[in-house]
Amino acid sequence: MGHSQFDDASRERAAWNAGKKVGTKRPLTQKQIWAVRFFLDRERRIRDRALFDLAIDSKLRGCDLVKIRIGDVVAGTEIRTRAIVVQQKTGRPVQFEITSDVRASLLAWLERRGGTVEDFAFPSRVGHAHHMSTRQYARLVDEWVTAIGLRAEEYGTHSLRRTKASMI
Repeated sequence: MGHSQFDDASRERAAWNAGKKVGTKRPLTQKQIWAVRFFLDRERRIRDRALFDLAIDSKLRGCDLVKIRIGDVVAGTEIRTRAIVVQQKTGRPVQFEITSDVRASLLAWLERRGGTVEDFAFPSRVGHAHHMSTRQYARLVDEWVTAIGLRAEEYGTHSLRRTKASMI
């Protein structure tokens, strides 16, 4: 029995992941975390430093991280010590601690950014009413790891999610 000309399996084409590294991405080491922080501070990238620090501290998926609103992390004029976010994938709330270093970088970013408790903490450049896209967040992570001499193929947004857990 032959294959139909309309059957995708019968066509000669490369797999979607041909030439790409698939599998789990590595977590960052303590030394690599400090290298990224040094790079972001040297380049005066306040937003990126806050995003990087919060990504590691919160252990959130990228889709949940970019949707954090100012009100999720701010109480009055201070950054909360704990925050709760409802995960997009599971629909369950997850609580995380915000350490003092992360609170400092978040405060520096939010003071510069301004906005209300309803606004996204990390807005899109295109439309400030929208959050940064997960794709843009992934591009930033690639840029950060490349800047400190790592291969972007071996690290990704999930690397930041796994980093804190790997240190415990």
